[in-house]
Amino acid sequence: MAMIKRETYIKQIRPFINKNIIKVLTGLRRSGKSVMLQLIQEELVNDGVARSQFFYMNFESAEYAPFKTGDALYQHLSRVLSQIYGKAYLFVDEIQEVMHWETCINSLLVDFDVDIYITGSNANLLSGELATYLAGRYVEIKVYPFSYLEFLDICRRKDENVSEQEAFTKYLQLGGMPFLINLDFAEEASFLYLRDIYNSVILKDVIQRNHIRDAELLERIIMYVIANVGHTFSAKSLSDFMKSENRKAAPETVYNYIKACENACLFHRVKRQDLVGKKLLQLQEKIYLTDHGIREAIYGKNSRDIDQVLENIVYMELLRRGYEITVGKMNHKEVDFAAEKRGEKLYVQVTYLLASEQVKEREFSALLAINDNYPKYVVSMDELDLSHLGIKHMNIRYFLQSKEL
Repeated sequence: MAMIKRETYIKQIRPFINKNIIKVLTGLRRSGKSVMLQLIQEELVNDGVARSQFFYMNFESAEYAPFKTGDALYQHLSRVLSQIYGKAYLFVDEIQEVMHWETCINSLLVDFDVDIYITGSNANLLSGELATYLAGRYVEIKVYPFSYLEFLDICRRKDENVSEQEAFTKYLQLGGMPFLINLDFAEEASFLYLRDIYNSVILKDVIQRNHIRDAELLERIIMYVIANVGHTFSAKSLSDFMKSENRKAAPETVYNYIKACENACLFHRVKRQDLVGKKLLQLQEKIYLTDHGIREAIYGKNSRDIDQVLENIVYMELLRRGYEITVGKMNHKEVDFAAEKRGEKLYVQVTYLLASEQVKEREFSALLAINDNYPKYVVSMDELDLSHLGIKHMNIRYFLQSKEL
């Protein structure tokens, strides 16, 4: 099957093609960053650029092991780029493997007529001193696994008669890691592949990068977080849980390990916001996974914990669409997501089914208490439209495909 044209990301990148600015694609390992580099190359070829003007490196390959310092990489690329006729186009995968890569890339931008595209599996790639060093010279595009809409499109290419319900059931179980398309979404092979991704992320991007010595403790903390996706969390509560399991883990250690998983683009930590006082609350955050299929592969129970998984799917969809997201607190009620983009807001409650009047009351009442006119949604698996008092109810499949968000 041909590469899936991920137009959402190409659209973000297109305005910066041939501009004197570094294009940085970040995201979880195997979430499709390398394919994005190929898609950018296809875009350039369609615009008349010759492939002889491209140079590609992947630092997961041992071939480039001698160039894992900024100086060595600069010397190598200086030779390569000086031999390219006309404007050069540089594509570098997994740049975080190169020590002081930013000095090299910045110098190349100054010294050569080159358009630069790099990827990294580290959410912290452009933080702190680095962001200052490259200030005004880069744009970051965050790449995520397939959305449900992309997944549905792929399923229909394979079988035009597949129903939305069938595709969503598969998506609920397997998630959206792009390579699964090559495995025809076969369960056993898919879960084996997802476990391999998880192990690779934990070993290379968490343990090795952060010099973590207690891998067994890290594993326990990760499994606790994965089991409690979408539940409120604090480092103190997790530390207390470990103590009850006869395993010591100081809150600071718990926090550092979770931060390491965040930096590896595996976890997303979401702060709570008091919607009345408009302030961020320091306690009781929530954590979501970049790909819920990894949860099924290493923990299972996605179908049993369907409320949590649906919430995870909606969170990731809002993130893909560029929203800043908090968990809303409204007096004693909770709003799953308060999302904001360019000054516009929306609020979302997620539940499995509106199976009783009590559930309906719980989900709608928190939204009804918010005194503004921004859109408010209740999202569930129900097929009937149960919109109520100006609050829009949507089946999750329609919500995930909605153009109005």
